[in-house]
Amino acid sequence: MERIYEQWEKDEEPLEPDELPEHLRPSPKIDLSKLDTSDPESIIKMTKKGKTLMMFVTVSGNPDKSELERITGLWHTSLFNMHIESQRFVVDASRAIFMFKDGAQAWEAKDFLVEQDQCKEVVIENKSYPGKHFETDNTKDEL
Repeated sequence: MERIYEQWEKDEEPLEPDELPEHLRPSPKIDLSKLDTSDPESIIKMTKKGKTLMMFVTVSGNPDKSELERITGLWHTSLFNMHIESQRFVVDASRAIFMFKDGAQAWEAKDFLVEQDQCKEVVIENKSYPGKHFETDNTKDEL
């Protein structure tokens, strides 16, 4: 069967780079002269350009499934309006995954999401970014 497939594909024109599966696409060239070595995030952002990247977003409070869908749906629509293309998947009682075809856009999305009132945390590449309006409960009960 494999030989028949090879013969079938032998005379086919090669696919354009943007039509290839992601793991077969050539990596984008990184201009080292424009690289800011003092900012490690910019280095990661440049290396993720054109590659799929997933971001985990945690919603504060104890939302039910419909409320979580509503909140993350609003965020997803806002990102779309900012020309940031993503897909959204609810994975837990208070977490969702935002998947980006162009991983470099994840940091722009992160900047937007951490500013939202109900965003508790954003995690990209195992690095956690707390929401700006989320306060940790450091108060102790006094007796």
